[in-house]
Amino acid sequence: MTGPRRQQATGNRQQATVPPVAAIMDRHNPSESAAVTLEAVAYGKLNLTLDVLGKRADGYHDLEMVMISVSLADRLSIRLGTGLPWTVTCDRGSIPQGEGNLCWKAARRYCDAAGLDPKGLSIQIQKNIPAQGGMAGGSSDAAAVLRALNGHYKLLPEQKLMELALEVGSDVPYCLFGGAALARGRGELLTRLRPLPEGLWFVLARPDFSVSTPELFREIDALRHCEPVTDVTGVAIRSPAQVRPDTAAMESAILRGDLEAMGKALANAFEPLVAARYPVVKELKSIMLTQGALGACLTGTGSVVFGLYNSKFKAAASALTLKDLCAEVHIATSVPRP
Repeated sequence: MTGPRRQQATGNRQQATVPPVAAIMDRHNPSESAAVTLEAVAYGKLNLTLDVLGKRADGYHDLEMVMISVSLADRLSIRLGTGLPWTVTCDRGSIPQGEGNLCWKAARRYCDAAGLDPKGLSIQIQKNIPAQGGMAGGSSDAAAVLRALNGHYKLLPEQKLMELALEVGSDVPYCLFGGAALARGRGELLTRLRPLPEGLWFVLARPDFSVSTPELFREIDALRHCEPVTDVTGVAIRSPAQVRPDTAAMESAILRGDLEAMGKALANAFEPLVAARYPVVKELKSIMLTQGALGACLTGTGSVVFGLYNSKFKAAASALTLKDLCAEVHIATSVPRP
């Protein structure tokens, strides 16, 4: 699992540049002449593989995942120096506002660590990443806030920023790191992988259900220890066997640029558990594969199911069909380095 093509997140400072953040002086309100607006982009993520290795003494689980950033992204507008109380708002009412949003937590962690007062802060989120879909939309937004604030103030080293990211949430370090990466631990031990080859297209379909991540972890633990699994009423249910992704096979396929091998190596330990409760997962995968996908898989703990295609035409045709089953269907490409 080692090689010259990899670099640990903590030792990748030279390459891990952050995207430019637009800073715009506010000229519309004379009373806020010192205000600055930062525009930031938060890319969604997909799990090409997701393996649960075991439960740790601290209550978290050790994971092993190959993840990529995709072009479907949220847009953030961060205003500093407003002279007003902090606010976080989103154009989707279902997303937590104010202190309940991870963006607030990220901004608070950054300001406390840097010892600064922005003299008022507001964050507006334009949501495009499906909520509760396993694409780390909230985590990516939080990472974009950390990236934007540090790009503006330039007060913290990259390693400190990664530490703050982990305090905000387990997916936030990867979202800060971005691109194709192998993630271990809670998701904070990151190794850079070769960018995905060009010509890849992803169809993202979000069926109308949400999943309890803690419940899925409990079921994974029960499967590992052969304990009986029960539903919410306490009645014993039969659970599917645990899937163990071949992470090494996925890494090798990415290194070779072998699209067919990548499609075959797509795997998620949570998928059988989710599909047992929501048969639409299997239905979506079947449609994607029938219509030319090289592979299809659940991302995260769901509910987004994605297909991998080597043709934009096939991806577009598949997306059109899937719209009969899902309210949200998107086409995206991979993003080498956010």
